[in-house]
Amino acid sequence: MTDKPPDLKAAYALKSPDDSKRLYGEWAGDYDADFAAREDYQLHIHTARAFVAAGGQGPVLDVGAGTGLCGTVLAGLGVGPIDATDISAEMLQQAMRKDIYRDAIEADLTQGIPVAAESYSGIVSSGTFTTGHLGPDAIDALLRVARHGAQFAISINAKHFETSGFGTKFRALTQGRIQKLTLAETPIYGDLATGFHKDDVAQIALFEKS
Repeated sequence: MTDKPPDLKAAYALKSPDDSKRLYGEWAGDYDADFAAREDYQLHIHTARAFVAAGGQGPVLDVGAGTGLCGTVLAGLGVGPIDATDISAEMLQQAMRKDIYRDAIEADLTQGIPVAAESYSGIVSSGTFTTGHLGPDAIDALLRVARHGAQFAISINAKHFETSGFGTKFRALTQGRIQKLTLAETPIYGDLATGFHKDDVAQIALFEKS
């Protein structure tokens, strides 16, 4: 157990997959109320809406699904079926209680996703490509499970984007592996946010698998 309850500062300071499992295992039961509601978290809404506006459809893999915030928005917009994947079994348990997911897949994306290649027509990820979490190389694992023409909507913390080489990664991917790449800067939190990170922004990367 950590010395104090999990928070965003602790999440951004994660160093390894095992650290992520421990922190999110502790945070799972309180995450929606303690973080998402209190900090007016909005990124999952923007990401889901961007996916649908780009023509995204199911079956969809919700990557870093957590407690199911993004999946809930997707389901409300008529998208399905949706599978959830996350490194935290406890987070996935919370997500499955919302009755919006077809399946839950516990996985460390740095080691790949244990599903067949080309299983999904859509890939959505909100809040997972951020400081202390996934870097650009994890996109390769997502491309493996996506069908040709699959629509992607991936949020990437803007500071993480600049410091972790996402620009270089996307330039390489556009040389035959992805197409129709657009980046849209989006606020992560709403007007009611009061925390230190209340003005943080993300890039939502929209693209298709070639």
